[in-house]
Amino acid sequence: MKTGIEKLHRVQTLVARGFSRFGVNKNREFTRLIYEISKRESISPEEVINEIETKEAPYAHLKAKLLKKRFPDSYSQSVDFRPYLPELELSKNDVAKIDKEFYPKNIYFEEGTESSHAYINFKNKYPSAKFIRIESLKNYMNNRGAFSARDYNKRKENIFLVKQKSDYFKKCPCTKGAVSCGYHVFNLGFGCIFDCTYCFLQKYTNISGIILPVNLDDYFDGFNRYKKDGMRIGTGEFSDSLMLDEITGCSLPIIEFFNKNKNIRFEFKTKSKNISNLLKAKHNGNIVVSWSVNPQEIINENEFLTASLKERLTAASKCAQAGYKIGFHFDPIIYFKGWEKEYSKVVEMIFQKIKDADIAWISLGTLRFNPCTKTIIEKRFPDNKILDEELILGFDNKLRYYPQLRAGIYENMLKKIRGHSKRAPVYLCMEEKSLICLNPGFSSISA
Repeated sequence: MKTGIEKLHRVQTLVARGFSRFGVNKNREFTRLIYEISKRESISPEEVINEIETKEAPYAHLKAKLLKKRFPDSYSQSVDFRPYLPELELSKNDVAKIDKEFYPKNIYFEEGTESSHAYINFKNKYPSAKFIRIESLKNYMNNRGAFSARDYNKRKENIFLVKQKSDYFKKCPCTKGAVSCGYHVFNLGFGCIFDCTYCFLQKYTNISGIILPVNLDDYFDGFNRYKKDGMRIGTGEFSDSLMLDEITGCSLPIIEFFNKNKNIRFEFKTKSKNISNLLKAKHNGNIVVSWSVNPQEIINENEFLTASLKERLTAASKCAQAGYKIGFHFDPIIYFKGWEKEYSKVVEMIFQKIKDADIAWISLGTLRFNPCTKTIIEKRFPDNKILDEELILGFDNKLRYYPQLRAGIYENMLKKIRGHSKRAPVYLCMEEKSLICLNPGFSSISA
């Protein structure tokens, strides 16, 4: 079986040979469409061309046939059908290399962070790593060149221990045109040791490393001016909340601080099983520990180095027993053949482990990302399956499944959840108002 890179080279040869009359830009579109159809349907590029080609047929005719074959459902059902067809470039040098374990090569630390809990623990746990003093992260960044997929692949080699000076908190960067959930981000850290194929950080980040602030007291001082009663705030937007908690120990002072802010709900979001600090902390019931969940098949193929579904649910059960409220994020829900059965199994597993009274909320959100992220996913994971489905430009110019498919997914998921719990809040994440209004069963939890 050809790899994605080998397939692309074959398609480029065939297009150059058979469609040279159309010029470079149109041939790039043909190359992408033929490649995607061949990959999606597991047929050869030659078969794709034989099915659509009429000798000397005009460009518009051939493109329409390719689009209909590549996007059979959204092409016919979407009122606003907008495919995204950038130039396709693949190189073996850009492919992500999935390490079996995390072991950083370099620990960069700003002046004044040497006495931190994180610095001391990194020193003890990773004795072979180089510890490099830097004046500031900003100055270090000024000396960097352009950022690429290859740089992102090396990010786990470098840890940056810093003193954050601003942007401690922000409102959730909700997509334009979507209904806001009113969430606030406790911006503690940037970058992740896990490798999820769909991660937005692949395109969003511009530094080959993981940034870990160590000055929590400054965050707490700032929060006393930022807070308002009833708000929901949490880590996990730009990093995983608990991925390195055994080293940073951040969860313990955070919980202690929010013990004094009982009218605020604080959330740790994670795909890990790293809950040892949580289980020894004393809390006042306003801490939510949440897990992103997917069928194990999706985890195996797309969420590398993360805890298994069973490990996540076991950790959730232990946290519930320790008095924490539990959240679950079906986000992203990834469409594939047989998705209903597999996601139904996940719902069943959740309610076998967790009482509905212990669930703070459940969010639903289908796969979506900025268009430019598509090319990064292809570069880093050329043999991925998630891009084989029909992703077109949506209401917010992000690549999404077409609206009818998303609506059906949400209706199905809500029905499955409501079969186990009538009271657990279920809300849609980053969705347009029209889809939310279709079903009154969704909750509003905006602060």
